[in-house]
Amino acid sequence: MTLIKSISGIRGTIGGEPGGSLTPIDVVKFTAAYAATLPQRKPQPNGERYKIVVGKDARMSGDMVEQLVVGTLIGCGIDVVKCGFASTPTTEMAVLFAKADGGIILTASHNPKQWNALKLLNDKGEFLTAIEGQAVLDLAEKEDFNFAEVDQLGQIEEEDFTDKHLDAVLALPAVDVEAIKAAKFTVVVDAVNSVGGIIMPRLLKRLGVKCIGLNCNPTGDFAHNPEPLPANLVELSETVVKEKADLGVSVDPDVDRLAFIMENGEAFVEEYTLVSVADYLCELAEKEGKPIATVSNLSSTRALRDVTEKHGGKYYASAVGEVNVTTLMHKVGALIGGEGNGGVIYPAIHAGRDAMVGVALFLSNLAHKKMKVSELKKTYPQYFIAKNKIQLSDNALIDKILNELKKIYANENINDIDGVKINFEKNKTWVHLRKSNTEPIIRIYSEASTMEAAEALGNEVIAVAQKIIG
Repeated sequence: MTLIKSISGIRGTIGGEPGGSLTPIDVVKFTAAYAATLPQRKPQPNGERYKIVVGKDARMSGDMVEQLVVGTLIGCGIDVVKCGFASTPTTEMAVLFAKADGGIILTASHNPKQWNALKLLNDKGEFLTAIEGQAVLDLAEKEDFNFAEVDQLGQIEEEDFTDKHLDAVLALPAVDVEAIKAAKFTVVVDAVNSVGGIIMPRLLKRLGVKCIGLNCNPTGDFAHNPEPLPANLVELSETVVKEKADLGVSVDPDVDRLAFIMENGEAFVEEYTLVSVADYLCELAEKEGKPIATVSNLSSTRALRDVTEKHGGKYYASAVGEVNVTTLMHKVGALIGGEGNGGVIYPAIHAGRDAMVGVALFLSNLAHKKMKVSELKKTYPQYFIAKNKIQLSDNALIDKILNELKKIYANENINDIDGVKINFEKNKTWVHLRKSNTEPIIRIYSEASTMEAAEALGNEVIAVAQKIIG
């Protein structure tokens, strides 16, 4: 397995043959490169020391990676605030709480337990820009680092920011704590034995919600595949039905994504997490006469556009990737944004995916609507997304296919900021084709009003692509 490098950090496996793709040397090298590029991102006045926040999910390799990261930062003369076990959004907000100059999150998100990663933040608690991230990658390859003299080594302090994070969530005007308490909800939480088992029950208790926990012991020994997809949430679905709960909540190991299970045990569908929350916030903004803008990436459901326009707002689409979503959100002054993978970004609190915000806003909406989750789902535009791919012999064919498809479908609405997305406005369907960053594959997402129609549309475009390469 090759170490995966991107503008937001590095990701790989720990251990195994011949030692895993993310080695201790990699961790030190990329941490030192991040430290060395700090002056480019934020020049420090009067020779003051930098301060960096470090938080981790509950992975088994977390302690080892944390020691390497913290030791390297100290060796670079940087002060460190250790958050210990902390969700990704908690660490992002800790940068602001601690008035730090950046942050490093130790999590491989939804990847299995043998994976870990370094995710790099700026002084706003947001992921580095493409240019900033590339500067870290370039310097890591050169290994040209300067370390501090012995009397200039950094210092360590420790602080748990979980409650400060929850205070900020509950203080949001759109989070109706009293309405949620009055509804007397019962919610089952599957935290896959990571940090969600710490923060999510604490949030629900403060909201007056009865919480039934599954896999809430933060051992890092994940009880199932940690990606919150329906196939991995059988136990959660069964428990929701058995306990006659109002809702099931699944979070990934670092708690920036979430998926809901309806009271009948069926999936609410990840794509609709953002749709539901956005519909609630757009409705509030419309009543107050405030401007409305929403953002999601090109591979996310059209339903967000539909509910935004229903409330008189403007929808915008970004390239795939959280940093691309947040960059566009800042540009257009978005009310709400995120991704179809269950990532809710609400800039009223901070510009990062946050499952706690998503749950609090969703429960506020549910309390106001006074209906079951399955009934709420039926009030939204119904779409289905099919996912396919084309395996190719080399990357040169990918560009040829994408360029030819733009010509063939020139009469349709084409967006080429990230691969090629063909919007068929007449019947509200679309196909998005984009290249993989790691292998010669074109990933193909297609959406329509039924799964059969979505599959058929994807297969139609695949057939056209195959004719192009002969």
